[in-house]
Amino acid sequence: MLRDETPRARTGRAIVLVENLSVPTDRRVWLETRALARAGWQVDVVCPTGAERDRERHVELEGVAIHRYPRREAAGGPWGYLAEYGWALWHMRRAVRSLLRRGPVDVVHLCNPPDVLFLAAGAARRRGARLVFDHHDLVPELYAARFGADAGLAQRATRLAERLTFRRADVVLSPNESYRRIALERGGMRPEDVFVVRMAPDPSRFRPVPPEPSLRRGKRHLLAYVGTIGPQDGVDHALRALAALRRRRADWHAVFAGRGDAVPGLLGLAEELGLGEAVEFAGFLEDADVLCLLSTADVCLSPEPRNALNDVSTMIKVTEYMALGRPIVAFDLTETRTSAGEAALYAEPNDDDAYAAALERLLDDPGLREELGAAGRRRAAELSWERSEQALLAAYGHALALGRQARGRS
Repeated sequence: MLRDETPRARTGRAIVLVENLSVPTDRRVWLETRALARAGWQVDVVCPTGAERDRERHVELEGVAIHRYPRREAAGGPWGYLAEYGWALWHMRRAVRSLLRRGPVDVVHLCNPPDVLFLAAGAARRRGARLVFDHHDLVPELYAARFGADAGLAQRATRLAERLTFRRADVVLSPNESYRRIALERGGMRPEDVFVVRMAPDPSRFRPVPPEPSLRRGKRHLLAYVGTIGPQDGVDHALRALAALRRRRADWHAVFAGRGDAVPGLLGLAEELGLGEAVEFAGFLEDADVLCLLSTADVCLSPEPRNALNDVSTMIKVTEYMALGRPIVAFDLTETRTSAGEAALYAEPNDDDAYAAALERLLDDPGLREELGAAGRRRAAELSWERSEQALLAAYGHALALGRQARGRS
């Protein structure tokens, strides 16, 4: 939702709390914080250190001050996250109190998961800061997708945490209309307090580069996946589809770029399926290497299976594939189709043979690949970050107005 006001003229100070990823590795948060800094906001980000990058404890990048605490990874199933979240909250509370000593804060921006970050914002809230909830993931559905029946009590706890976060939020940033509907219906938010801030690559930075033929490893075609590799991300579906494809042809090489706790099991699955050197797990790649990989790829993969989480979530990888004009094969999910439109071939959800057939169709038809790539570039232009930036600044302007109203009543 956009307002008629001019939020760029009304700026202040914001603390952004991020637990799931480091910054600037978290692409959404990095786009948002850079936009706020350009608009005149003083922005402090509190986040963990990264696994492969973002190791400095304190750094300022492009006007954004980043304060990192030591990362602690979860282990041992759903309850292993309790230790990780407790560690993060302790560090975040300390950081918020330290930042408050430097002056008043207008907004504390909470980026889930998890849905307990409001616990770190109490001191700022008591001093009048407004809470902006940036709804990255549906955490209850995320737990169900990752752990299934093992989620149990943990999933009920995540539903409670989600309700408490919505109850405390003054403004919600939703990545798409599906999440906005959840904020209104499940979260009980007022329509005027929920803003859709879609994820879209920054076109000034995310643009095609010359291809690198060596990435094909001597094959005619290159298939690419770039993103998180967790149990919910469907890379297992992609591997089974590729195994079916390899039984028919061997003129391709596939690269999976990214990190996640599912990688060890997927390496075993690839070996079990006999994929051998046809599939490469490249690990985390820096942005320049991501651009090179995607600019070389003939087809990009978005293999997320249909479930309560994926069907309504916007996949960042899809918007990045489109920005570079790459044709996509995806399962037919509600928000994936909303994002990609005519830039993708859609397979019956969770049908690995149908996914393999869609891949083969694209590999056999260079004209169709070009057609889908062109559609992706057009769609990416429609989903421009410039529009999302306007919505973000409008949301912050609205948060400031709510703060003034609260002070006026006190």
